[in-house]
Amino acid sequence: MNVAELGDIHVHYRDDGPRDGLPVVFANSLGTDLRLWDPILPFMPQGLRLIRYDKRGHGLTTCTPAPYSMGTLVTDAERLMDHLSLRDAVFVGLSIGGMIAQGLAIKRMDQIRAMVLSNTAMKIGTPDMWQDRIDAVRAGGIKSLEASILERWFSAKFRHQPELSLWREMLTRQPDDGYIGCSAAISGTDFYTTTASLTLPTLAIAGSEDGSTPPDLVRETAELVKGSRFELIRGAGHLPCVEKPEEYARVLTGFLKDIGHG
Repeated sequence: MNVAELGDIHVHYRDDGPRDGLPVVFANSLGTDLRLWDPILPFMPQGLRLIRYDKRGHGLTTCTPAPYSMGTLVTDAERLMDHLSLRDAVFVGLSIGGMIAQGLAIKRMDQIRAMVLSNTAMKIGTPDMWQDRIDAVRAGGIKSLEASILERWFSAKFRHQPELSLWREMLTRQPDDGYIGCSAAISGTDFYTTTASLTLPTLAIAGSEDGSTPPDLVRETAELVKGSRFELIRGAGHLPCVEKPEEYARVLTGFLKDIGHG
């Protein structure tokens, strides 16, 4: 188990592949841990250095009291990458992980040479919507939102698969304070102006059945970054790396090769 001591938290992370390989950093979504990326790993090319981590309040990383700010989550990623001496990485972020990618790309251009914005946006939802979810978790725990979250995460077809129980367990085992803290961070974030100033190579990925960040929202965010590309994965919800791992890895690998990072 790898643990980085970063100021007020201990961050759990995985560092796979050769240490001299080209680095790819993965940041997962709200309510998941670094195992979110496990399904795509068998389909990724050899020789890359693949770093995954549990963000604040998720998985085995320290859960500090809520609320959190997006700036704090960006700083956590920045400190982890400094801890690992990572430069010129490709940062792959899904949902809130994609918001972290946008914030980090503005703050530390030396750390990120390209980004993948998966099932994310410059702004997700409204403050009132997030407050309703925060209130629901405070009153009844994450389990009170379980059904609605899984409906947004996955296509109807996938929700009838036995594998769904594994992702339900991952969701409901996340600390309530971590879910609340990160929900507050999303609620307070609007990266429209800053993301529109970015010029780094960018791939945006959407799922056709995504109930959290619909394809049009992902496309709109991608269009803010000059020269970005957009890929739609059909038949997948908010977590296409889970539902369509081989296709997701193919799209990601193609982007990495096109920018000379693989």
